Amino acid sequence: MKYIKINIKTVFVVCFLCFAFSAQSQELETLIDVALTNNPEIQKFELQYKRVSEKVNEVNTIPNTEFGVGYFVSEPETRTGAQRFKVSAKQMLPWFGTITSRENYVSSLANAKYEDIVIAKRKLMASVSQSYYNLYANKAKQEVLTENIKLLETYETLALTSVEVGKASAVDVLRLQIRQNEMQQLKDVLSQQFLAEQTNLNNLLNRENDVAVTVVDSLIMPSEDFEIITENLALHPELLKYDKLYQSIEQSELLNQKEGSPMIGFGLDYINVSERPDMNFSDNGKDIVMPMVSVSIPIFNKKYKSQTKQNELEQQEITAQKQERLNTLETLLSKAINERISARISYATQAKNLKQAKDAEDILIKSYETGTIDFNDVLDIQELQLKFQMNQIESIKGYYVQSTIINYLIQ
Repeated sequence: MKYIKINIKTVFVVCFLCFAFSAQSQELETLIDVALTNNPEIQKFELQYKRVSEKVNEVNTIPNTEFGVGYFVSEPETRTGAQRFKVSAKQMLPWFGTITSRENYVSSLANAKYEDIVIAKRKLMASVSQSYYNLYANKAKQEVLTENIKLLETYETLALTSVEVGKASAVDVLRLQIRQNEMQQLKDVLSQQFLAEQTNLNNLLNRENDVAVTVVDSLIMPSEDFEIITENLALHPELLKYDKLYQSIEQSELLNQKEGSPMIGFGLDYINVSERPDMNFSDNGKDIVMPMVSVSIPIFNKKYKSQTKQNELEQQEITAQKQERLNTLETLLSKAINERISARISYATQAKNLKQAKDAEDILIKSYETGTIDFNDVLDIQELQLKFQMNQIESIKGYYVQSTIINYLIQ
C-alpha cells in the first residue's frame, strides 16, 4: 500500500510540473505531501478500508457450538436404571469451501474500497494544485497592479508638470488619480481573495487557516505540451473501481451457491443413569453416550435463487454505471485538452497585444518630449496594457489548471 501511494504522488506531481520552475515544484510537492498525510478525508477512506479488511477475520468462523443441559424432574425408568440428567453438544459445519468463499467476497469488497483511497488522493492532489495556481494568479495580478500604479504615478508627475506650463489641465491629473484609486481598490480586493484562497488551501492540508503559503514568483508558458495518452483513461481508478465491484458480485454469487448447500452437524448426547437398588447385573446404572450426525438442507431455496437474480441485475447495473462514468471522463478530458489549447492561443495573443501596447506607450512618451501629450490616450493605453497583462496571467493559470485536470484523468 505504501508503494502505491508514493508512486501515484510522484507520477502526478512530476508530470504536470515538468514545465514549471524547480522552486515551484518543490513547494507544491511539499504541500501535496502535507495534504496526503493530514487530510481527514484520506484518513476516513483509509479507516474504511481497514475496517472492511478486518471483516475477513469476522467471516473466518464457523457457527457457534451448541451446549445443552437437562435435568429429568420425573426420572424415566429404563432397564438399567432411572435417567437423571442429560448433557449434549452440537456443532454445525458449513459446506466445503463456504468459509473460503466468504473470505474471498470480503477481500473483493476491500479491494473495491481501496480504490476510494486512490481516487480521493488524486482528487486531493488536483485540488491542492488548482488552489496553488489560483494563489499564483492572484499574487501575479497584485504585482501587475503595483507596477501600473507606479506607472500612473509617473504619468501624474508628467501631468503636473504639463499643468504648470499650460499644456494640460487639472482634470487630467484628477483622472490619473482616480485611475490609481481604482487600481488600489482592485489590489485590495485581490488581497482579500488571496487570504480566502489561502484558507481553502490550508483546509485541504488540515492545518491552521492563517498559515502563510508562498507561491512561485512567475510561471512560464511551456514551449510544448507533454504527451497525452488517452488510452490511459481506461485505467482510471474511478473505472477500475467498477471492475472490482463487478468482481465482488462474482464472489458474492459464488458465496451464494455455497450458502445454498447443506450444512453438516456433529453432536454428542450424554445421559446419566442411576443404578437400580437391590439388583445386580452387568449394565446396572450404565450411562448412555449417543454420537449424532445431522444435515441441514435448504429445501425451500427461493432465497438463494432470488439472490442469484439480484446479482445478475447488479452486474448489469455496474456495467452501465461504468460506461456512463467513462463517457463523462472522456468529455472532461476532451474539454481540458481543448481549453489548454485555448489558453496557449490566448497567451500568444495577449503577448502580441501587450507588445503593441508598450510600443504605443513609447510613442506617447516621445510625444511628451516634443511638447504634446494626450493624457486620455495615456489612460486608454494603460487600461489596455493592464487588461492584456491580466489576461496573460489568466492564460498561464488556465494552462496549468487544465494540465492538472488532464493528469488527474490519464496518469
